[in-house]
Amino acid sequence: MSGLEMESNSKPKRSIGVFERLSKDKPLKSFLSSIGRRRSPESDTSADDCSCVSDLSPVAKSVVSRCARILELSAAQIEKDFQTDVADYPKQRGLYAREYLQYCCHKTLHVLINRHNYLADKDFRSLTYDMMLAWQDHSTENQLLPNEKAQSNSLKVEDQNDGSLFYEDSTALAVQVDTKKTVGLRAFSKIAPCSPFIADFVTINNIFDMLTTSSAGSLHFLIYDKYLKTLDKILKSAKNYMSSQFAIRLNLSDGEIILAVEGNTPLNPVLKHEGITAWPGRLTITTHALYFESLRIGKNNARLVKYDLSGDLKQVVKRELTGPLGARLFDRAVMYSSTSLKEPVYFEFPELRGHSRRDYCSEIIHEILQAHIFIRQFNLEETERGEALSKATISIFRYIAIREALHTIPSNLKTTLPFNLANRLPREEVILEALFNYFKACPSPFFLHALGKLGFTSERSTDGCLCCFGLPKSLETALEESFDDSEKTKAASATVDLVKAEGLDANITMMKELMFPVIKSGKVIFSIINWDDPWKSTLFLVLVLYLIQRGWFYYIVPISFIFFAAYLMWHKLQSKGESLDALKIQVPSSKNTVEQIIILQDSISRVDDIVKEVNITLLKLRALLFVGVPKATEMVVLALFVLAGLLIFIPIEHLVLFQVVETLTREMPLRKKSTDKVRRRFRDWWARIPVAPVQITRLNKDQKNS
Repeated sequence: MSGLEMESNSKPKRSIGVFERLSKDKPLKSFLSSIGRRRSPESDTSADDCSCVSDLSPVAKSVVSRCARILELSAAQIEKDFQTDVADYPKQRGLYAREYLQYCCHKTLHVLINRHNYLADKDFRSLTYDMMLAWQDHSTENQLLPNEKAQSNSLKVEDQNDGSLFYEDSTALAVQVDTKKTVGLRAFSKIAPCSPFIADFVTINNIFDMLTTSSAGSLHFLIYDKYLKTLDKILKSAKNYMSSQFAIRLNLSDGEIILAVEGNTPLNPVLKHEGITAWPGRLTITTHALYFESLRIGKNNARLVKYDLSGDLKQVVKRELTGPLGARLFDRAVMYSSTSLKEPVYFEFPELRGHSRRDYCSEIIHEILQAHIFIRQFNLEETERGEALSKATISIFRYIAIREALHTIPSNLKTTLPFNLANRLPREEVILEALFNYFKACPSPFFLHALGKLGFTSERSTDGCLCCFGLPKSLETALEESFDDSEKTKAASATVDLVKAEGLDANITMMKELMFPVIKSGKVIFSIINWDDPWKSTLFLVLVLYLIQRGWFYYIVPISFIFFAAYLMWHKLQSKGESLDALKIQVPSSKNTVEQIIILQDSISRVDDIVKEVNITLLKLRALLFVGVPKATEMVVLALFVLAGLLIFIPIEHLVLFQVVETLTREMPLRKKSTDKVRRRFRDWWARIPVAPVQITRLNKDQKNS
């Protein structure tokens, strides 16, 4: 199907560059000729219009001249408006030219994006690209940023038919407009977000990364043009779906938009798993819900099943394993659960290799779910709610266009979906708070009006779609800090993989070495309590009693923290910024398979014994709790009353002193016999308590499935 449902083709045997794919879309000769006939920005310069700002470069003058014609104003009048609207404009020559050019572009785009079907206009695509070129080469001083210079190894070739110029890479088939006419990230981020469909401020870096994957961080016009054409096709396809009988059969609510349809043909269905049964069908993803229609039912609307994404039903959507008869074999399913369902539902997306089809749908579902969570979290009003949902909707159309145009699926921290990205970055709550303030500050619902002009929603704006130029400082700062933290997290995660040891014996040896200071300290304390060295134990006891008597006992914990902090600072000063030395661990020689199996069996046996002992203790406590042994229960009750009386009538300081002295002296020679006697009596009393009765039954297969 066109636009909404993208088929997941199997991966080619070798990697094919983006330019190589583009060259195969139509005959190369006619395609290159059309590129050569693209109007050069410098060819449209009007000296009269642009003489007011002499520092502008030729390409910038061309853009200003075209903007003036669109606005039906002279360049001088635009400059006058610029100085009026931007009170704090820079006075430096180079910066003034750039700010003036940016003002012209933004003012012109405000007019263009309110025109119908502007993405399909090749002049719009050419003009916006030239605006980016002009922004990064705005001055006659040719102040190009280092990362915005084109990096190309190209060879000029002349077409024998019409003399148009194109460039052919000497190492691969790559078509370019001009080696110098490529756009960098900063220029793209200043112009592209002015259109709600082209880019988004939150995900602008990731969008640019996807568009420049095969061109070393430089955006070529071919890629940009193909991206906008594909985006236009996606929007028209979605609009056709909204007016089709299929949408009527779904009985969509007001403002609900169809985003994607999977399993539209019997040869490529979506499998819905319930228990051990699986049914093929069609899954439709909208801005409010999931709709599944089984192919065995046909077009019977009464059997259409809806799974809500907008309500507060504690929905959980995650990637899962599925397989025949409930087996967890294939990693290509999405699990949906909510409080309205008795058990989760699994949607499987079959494909020959990989799970890109599943990942594609999972990203879209997560974006809608996160958008509704954002709406509920900040209790958005009706207009703000529509703006947030429209932002998610447009980002999904953009996501689908990137997938179809570039044959790639952005995921994880490279996703082009704003709510998904915010949810995965550190400082998520700060980003969402800043995004909420951005919605509040924007004078007009930017994304909602954009969808309204295309007929997706009933929202209309008499003034057109107002551009919100630039990011609020709070949102920009939150994004920068989050991306910085995510890079640090990624670097830290890489170090984890380097120290993972294989084998149980190696990991146990590593743990012992890392815990050596703690183990050694524990042995010293245990030796003092056991009175292995009477002199040390006596000295320690006197010291503790003195601290308690002087009232200094309560300062032991904070003083320990201060000592530990001083110890860390001392290590920091000693290291002088050098990297940490590697911990040397000598692991025992590796054991063969039989020895490892024996060790594993022994470990499992020990764990089993520990679990049994714990269960016996819990069952005896149950017997005491429910008076299974009346005499023993009476003794427990009496002991609890005595403890309660002590806590009521004796100051807590005296109880602490008594407990410390009792613990430190129970193993001393004078008390050892009495301590052993008390322990024996307690063990005898505990052994006489029977466990509470237990009846163990096992479920059969029918009971498990019911």
